[in-house]
Amino acid sequence: MTEVTGRTDQVVGVAAVQVAGAVADQDVAAGVGEEAVVAVEETDRSELIEVPLVGLGYRQPLAEWISTCPSEVHCLEITAEHFFDHGQARLEWLSENYPLYVHGLGLSLGTPGPLDAETLDQFTKVVSVAKPDWISEHVAFTRSAEVDLGHLNPVAPTMRSLQTLVDHARELMDRCQKPLILENVTSFLRLPGDLSEPEFLNRLCDQAGCGLLLDVTNLLINARNHEFDELAWLRELDHRHIRQLHVVGYSQRGGVWHDNHGAAIQDELFQLIAEVVQSTFVSAVIVERDMNFPPTDELRRDLSRLEDVCATARQRSVHHHG
Repeated sequence: MTEVTGRTDQVVGVAAVQVAGAVADQDVAAGVGEEAVVAVEETDRSELIEVPLVGLGYRQPLAEWISTCPSEVHCLEITAEHFFDHGQARLEWLSENYPLYVHGLGLSLGTPGPLDAETLDQFTKVVSVAKPDWISEHVAFTRSAEVDLGHLNPVAPTMRSLQTLVDHARELMDRCQKPLILENVTSFLRLPGDLSEPEFLNRLCDQAGCGLLLDVTNLLINARNHEFDELAWLRELDHRHIRQLHVVGYSQRGGVWHDNHGAAIQDELFQLIAEVVQSTFVSAVIVERDMNFPPTDELRRDLSRLEDVCATARQRSVHHHG
């Protein structure tokens, strides 16, 4: 996991102790004994005991609550574009009080040709102030050569698209001097190409030297709309690349599943997160709510449940690898 500082060190430490304690209880009950538990903690399996940090996408309606540093919020993801024109003092405060991750929306890494110079400059300035553990963008394009489309559009999984994304990912990492992770997006069209989506993502991460931000909500929505097995999709993915997760509740209209970032997390999404965390070294899980913000007590419950789900999944992973 990425090294963290400040109060989050304590959060990770407590979570690791909780999982290790649960492992110890089960092993002792099974007659394994304390010496075996210590051996577990002293091997590479100790990395599995660390529980991912759980946090939120920073949004203005949540700003006052986040300023109180609630214990359930271990980390924050900020949207770079929200800080392009203002908010530097606020960003500096957030950087001093939370591990931050900078998430981009408009660099349009999937558009052939050079990246937009002004957008890249602004993004880089936000990164320099935020001092994030890593940066992220999307496996998508938001503009053509002449037109800003205003939303994320999927790229066809072709070799040509792959090379465009690899080149732009390398350029972005070089400019920001930060690790980069790229996010899967929803699509109402299943675009044909040279590769399956998981293999496309595997090659992108391998060739660019970046990681993956797996949006489990986007995965589930695509699986339902395009009628494929999300677990089979995950098995095709190289889990070593997954560094962070996004999650938020989905909605359904007219038999079509949607991601409007405005619903509570459903049970099947918690189950999918458990599947991923059990088999990967995910470092952080971010709840990405953009509208219909619930009372903070509800957010606290969701974040606490996410932490419990992740802790249980890591506990199972330790036993599976034991």
